[in-house]
Amino acid sequence: MYAIVEIGGHQYKVAEKDVLFVDKQTAEDNKLTFDKVLLVKEDSGVKIGTPVVEGAEVSATILDTVKADKVLVFKKKRRKG
Repeated sequence: MYAIVEIGGHQYKVAEKDVLFVDKQTAEDNKLTFDKVLLVKEDSGVKIGTPVVEGAEVSATILDTVKADKVLVFKKKRRKG
């Protein structure tokens, strides 16, 4: 069984016990619930939403918050001469 869920403007294919890296989400008690489920695949068949599957939701737990490496950005000007 798996589902396709929209999280922060991106679509993710999720199943039980999956670990995902997503953009920062605000949550209480490290619990999240996503109700924008676009597709659900079960043993009995596939449910496709128009645009979301009614009554379906995915719950998740935040394991850790990580930051990416710092990116150095600078502008270079051409010397005229």
